[in-house]
Parts: sequence; C-alpha cells; structure tokens
Amino acid sequence: MKEVILQVALDFVDLKRAIKLAEEAIKGGCDWLEAGTPLIKSCGLDSIRELKRLFPDKTIVADMKTIDTGRLEVEIAAKAGARIVCILGISPISTIKEAIDAAKNYGAEIMVDLMEVSDFEEKVKVLSEIGIDYFCVHTTIDEQMEGRISFKKVEVLKQILNKRGVDIPVAVAGGINSENASEAVKAGADIIIV
Repeated sequence: MKEVILQVALDFVDLKRAIKLAEEAIKGGCDWLEAGTPLIKSCGLDSIRELKRLFPDKTIVADMKTIDTGRLEVEIAAKAGARIVCILGISPISTIKEAIDAAKNYGAEIMVDLMEVSDFEEKVKVLSEIGIDYFCVHTTIDEQMEGRISFKKVEVLKQILNKRGVDIPVAVAGGINSENASEAVKAGADIIIV
C-alpha cells in the first residue's frame, strides 16, 4: 500500500488556536501543516513564519489561493517559510508559470488547486507540461453544505495523468473525515487534507 501524506489545514483566524491544533496534529501523526487561507488573511505571513519557527521539521504549506502576481506571492510565502504554495488553477497560465519560476528560485514547490476549473482535462494537460509539483482536487465549503462531496474528480485526474504518463501527486481537500478518507485514497489521492 502506498504512503499517503496527511496534511492538516489550519483554517483559523486566530494564530494561537492554529498553533494549538498544530501541536495536537503533530502528536497525532500529521505530515504537513497548512497555513490556511483564513489564517494567512487574518494574521498575515507571520502565521507562516511562526509555524516554521515552532515546527521546523514539518513541511509548511501556504494556501495562498493565488490568482494573480504568482511570482510575488510565491516569493513572499517561500521567504516566510512555506515549502509548498497553493495557486488557483483558474489563474492564467502566465501567473502559474511565474509562480513555478519563483518556487524554483526559493526552493519551494507549487500545488495547483483545481477548484472551479471548467476546462478540466485541457488545464490538467497544460499544467502537467509546465512543471507544477502537485494537484489538489478541492470540494468547496459551499459544495459540502449542499452534500456534494465526491472523489470522482480524483479518479478522473489520476486517469488523465496515467494516460499521459505523468506522475504528479494528487491532494484532496474539502469534507474529508474519518468516515470517507479511505474512499479518497481508493480514488487515488496521495495527500489527504483535513
């Protein structure tokens, strides 16, 4: 059985609460810590710096949800301590290319969130050719509220990548819990975000 990475999203607006959960998550065996979008928006890049300072051996993911100024946003997140920076897949390809260049300059990696990408197969094809490091299939909170949690997109993404002979790890986020995490893994997820 493949090793699956457990990423814990610290989607808080209070840094102290985020740190407390991070401590518990590490005790519980999490692999990666995510400075979630609400944490970054409410506490700024200091949230990334503090997570890196307190947990230097953990991979820090910055869910920047970047859609423009890819180079700048990746640079500031990487300088703050993020090893992986999340970019929205609906961004222009030029933005994602700039993000990839910045990531290479600063020793970081790029995760592209496919949330709301309409031209799914074509976008995956292009993204897999330009050098991204991870894909993320993300069910939005609004979709979760409507009961629309499905891992079918993970399966489809893995099929597209396999058909192209590309091995890019796939993360899955949104609505993942102890009841359905195994379904996500069966669908092909390499990274589970809770």
